[in-house]
Amino acid sequence: MKPNRLSLMTEIDPLLEGLNPQQSEAVTHAGGPLLVVAGAGSGKTRVLTRRIAYLMSRRQVAPYQILAITFTNKAAGEMKERVADLVGPIAKSMWVSTFHSACVRILRQEATRLGYSNSFSIYDSADSQRLITIVAKELNLDPKRYPARQFQSMISNAKNELLGPQDYLNAASNQFEQVVADVYAVYQQRLIRANAMDFDDLILKTVEVLQRYPEAKARFRSRFRHVLVDEYQDTNHAQYILVKELVGSELEGQSPAELCVVGDADQSIYGFRGATIRNILQFELDYPNARTVLLEQNYRSTQNILNAANAVITKNESRKEKNLWSDAGSGSLLTGYVAESEHDEANFIADEIRSLQREGVSTPGDTAIFYRTNAQSRVFEEVFMRNALPYKVVGGLRFYERREVKDLLAYLRVLANLEDEISLRRIINVPKRGIGDTSLDYVDEFARNNNISFWQGLLRVSENSSVPSRAAQAINEFTSMVSALAVLVEAKTKPSVIVEAALEQSGLLKELADSTDPQDEVRVENLKELVAVSMEYEERPFEDLGEDEEISLAGFLEKVSLVADADEIPEGEDHGGVVTMMTLHTAKGLEFPTVFLTGMEDGIFPHSRTLGEKDEIEEERRLAYVGLTRARQRLYISRAEYRSTWGAPNYNPPSRFLDEIPEDVIEWRNQGRSSSPSLVTRTRTATTPPPRATGKKSVAMELAVGERVSHDTFGLGTVVAVAGAGDKAEATINFGQYGEKRLLLRYAPVEKL
Repeated sequence: MKPNRLSLMTEIDPLLEGLNPQQSEAVTHAGGPLLVVAGAGSGKTRVLTRRIAYLMSRRQVAPYQILAITFTNKAAGEMKERVADLVGPIAKSMWVSTFHSACVRILRQEATRLGYSNSFSIYDSADSQRLITIVAKELNLDPKRYPARQFQSMISNAKNELLGPQDYLNAASNQFEQVVADVYAVYQQRLIRANAMDFDDLILKTVEVLQRYPEAKARFRSRFRHVLVDEYQDTNHAQYILVKELVGSELEGQSPAELCVVGDADQSIYGFRGATIRNILQFELDYPNARTVLLEQNYRSTQNILNAANAVITKNESRKEKNLWSDAGSGSLLTGYVAESEHDEANFIADEIRSLQREGVSTPGDTAIFYRTNAQSRVFEEVFMRNALPYKVVGGLRFYERREVKDLLAYLRVLANLEDEISLRRIINVPKRGIGDTSLDYVDEFARNNNISFWQGLLRVSENSSVPSRAAQAINEFTSMVSALAVLVEAKTKPSVIVEAALEQSGLLKELADSTDPQDEVRVENLKELVAVSMEYEERPFEDLGEDEEISLAGFLEKVSLVADADEIPEGEDHGGVVTMMTLHTAKGLEFPTVFLTGMEDGIFPHSRTLGEKDEIEEERRLAYVGLTRARQRLYISRAEYRSTWGAPNYNPPSRFLDEIPEDVIEWRNQGRSSSPSLVTRTRTATTPPPRATGKKSVAMELAVGERVSHDTFGLGTVVAVAGAGDKAEATINFGQYGEKRLLLRYAPVEKL
């Protein structure tokens, strides 16, 4: 038989080596839009990286013309690394990033068009909720009747649909939605006043720039001639429109960018975050000349596991038909277990992990336990602690969510953007300075009445007769300290030096170091770790920097702001012998040799709130499909006959998904064993890595009025005033064209002339 052209190409071209025919087609496709329907474990990352490498080395596409979008920073980093391995360091100038990171890069250039400065702050979910709480209080809304979290969710949904406050008000269908519209309008005004954007704004404002400013759109369109989007099934409406705006169409008189999207509708599980499955299901309607390539060969799991997953997902309607297959053989049968209670279920799993370890079949580090909700981890933790089985719960309180870390980051965010009201409110009385909420309300009222920012209101506190004199003095000392630290940012001081200066000058470190609470010792370690993080940021090799990126405090804060939850998930195999526990939503994108899929009961999984809703049940079924396809060799499925709810046994029927698994691929062990485990305190040893030494800081030099000095950034200057002593020593220096600057001498790169 004569070999076809594709097989000859595969023999000839190293970039197509090891690819199956469908993967090769996806890599080499040129011209119109391309949809790659990539089943679980079908090698989509390999296809994406090879396609990018192929564009550069075979189709002579310049790397800066490529925009590749992923959903986590970790995925972006891995993709860039793999492309660099294939084509070398030229890969550095292509954009490979998350949606949010790409939008931040665009907005740092374009935000001034929308009334922001380029140093805008990025508010995370907690910051956003805090600001909404302030707004609701300002509007005299009862927090019990109108919880801030609910407002936040509805405003986020509105932004994901690209609805501004006025659009939302126009669409309001009841009194509650009108209240939300009022909160949304004031919240957005406060964000602009604070020179801040929340995460949803990053997408919405980028779309606004592209739609309102044709010259900006033309610039980015002429630059990005190839747009690739991973996990396309997880995009929401705003992200979908962003992609359309960047790609363009023939109708607009300019040749569109070449679009390639990769995804799998069967793994669309983020409806609660606003992800719209229609984006991938109707791709061919949106782009009528699109080519679709189906990747069905699975390189991860055995055929028995795939048969179970295929059988379950087939029950969903309106999906693109595909059937995963593997040439790895049938493998072991799935193991099913009916436990008497949730404690029995956890004991069975602990015993099985130990048994597999004794037999040399699978280690704890090869193993993952999945559950539908976070609360289900509690009983596994109790049983595992009692059995001395090491484990890690993914999704606990992460490093950047710890109070002391957020406090220090808030100081840094204020130094980068003095208008950042939420960060200012967080730190103004941390450590305690005698500045209470009532005084801050007076400052806020003064600022609103005078149409100035909160920071300006603090600077003008002496004009505000409502603020008690003691609080006013404390506010003046605070603004004085912040202003002096802000000069370090203006002088382009290294982020690690600014972090250490903020720690020291604020009193944060001293308060914790002087404490006798053992928990505060851990908090000091966490703060030291943040100094180490800032040093690692500075020490990145030059080739790891983006083309328009420079080392700065704003750059460091941006990196920290955009760290996604999923970036802290361990890789599939090497966890140092620790069992990994996580929710099914967190498990997406991961794989493990041994998987325990637990709590398979109607009301638990599928979740009780989805019962009776067809679309919701279909999303739950996709979640089951994701869970099943994480397993490589061994898959266990378990349910409990009853679970304790408010101290009483609650009996749930078996999950409907169990009935959908073919009988010939699963072997049931039905001997339920009762157990009455004692309660074990839920504690785990902290695993914070040891801090790096931060080195000795220089001793402050002594200056006198009239002396001439030279500064690395501001040049020649004359000392006009000195104040403070030791660590707090500072000098006001006139630098001519730069004006007068108050410098903290311990950190200022100043030389006497």
